[in-house]
Amino acid sequence: MISAPVLNKIGLSSVAESLSGHRGAPVPLRHRAEQAAASLPPLLVAAERVATTVAQGVHGRRRVGQGETFWQFRQYQPGDAASRIDWRESAKSQRLYVRETEWEAAQSVWLWRDGSRSMEYSSAGYLPGGTWPTKRDRADLLLVALASPLVRGGERLTLLGTGIAPMSGRAALSRIAEMIEHSADAPPTKTGLPAFEPLPRSAQLVWLGDFLAPLDEINAAVALFAGAGLKGHLLQIVDPAEEDLPFAGRIRFEGVEEPDALVVSRVENLRGDYAERFRRHRDGLAQIARGVGWSIGFHRTDRPPHLALLALHAALAADHRR
Repeated sequence: MISAPVLNKIGLSSVAESLSGHRGAPVPLRHRAEQAAASLPPLLVAAERVATTVAQGVHGRRRVGQGETFWQFRQYQPGDAASRIDWRESAKSQRLYVRETEWEAAQSVWLWRDGSRSMEYSSAGYLPGGTWPTKRDRADLLLVALASPLVRGGERLTLLGTGIAPMSGRAALSRIAEMIEHSADAPPTKTGLPAFEPLPRSAQLVWLGDFLAPLDEINAAVALFAGAGLKGHLLQIVDPAEEDLPFAGRIRFEGVEEPDALVVSRVENLRGDYAERFRRHRDGLAQIARGVGWSIGFHRTDRPPHLALLALHAALAADHRR
């Protein structure tokens, strides 16, 4: 019989107790994060991002407005000022074209990751060939990996809930990494959701967590920030055993955040119902996010971190085009 913890947030039997799990000398979080981020082009040269950084902390938003950075040509329409016509471009065809510029605005990105005990969970020690980290380790890595190209692109960023104003430049990356590493020594939070705080309307949010809390609680937290006019991006990070329930036989599940325990004689008989409930919960998360215009992604800790990083990068870039 294998002893393994269970997540009771949504009434599902999850698996395996938390492992801090890296052998040998630990590699600093910042170095691991920058290695993962190396597969991404800097935001300044990424096709989805702004073409030119005008000043530190100021960049285009990929929508029409006042500014000096060229965005696109469009066909002349009645009412357009003649001074806006680009005669060189118009001379290439039989139509008149207007030169449009980007709207430039100060931007800040507020990062957050779940600090609850369920994030300390990994099933790697219970499954053959398991080498994946805890959900918290992966979230920390992705958070700093995302911060690396953001600061290279001139973004201002900080951690939600720290009370520290958004920072820019390479010093910001070091500060973010330090804050995340120091938070690992703090007592775990009781909730897997961030507390609301007023933020600038131009801010963007990036939340990383397992989001296994009841859907109504998640919806309430998201609605508070979305109701304040903020854009957000969610990334659900789960352990492979939480999605697949790969165990068989008699298993004892112990709570990670609750003291309850459950013994299942033949856990494989529950796999179908478990998978369906997990799917419904994930679909509910997607509906919550998309209902307020936020993006959402999903990541498993047994998969390469750069896949999740690319998705976050694309989500932030898409938001700049709105």
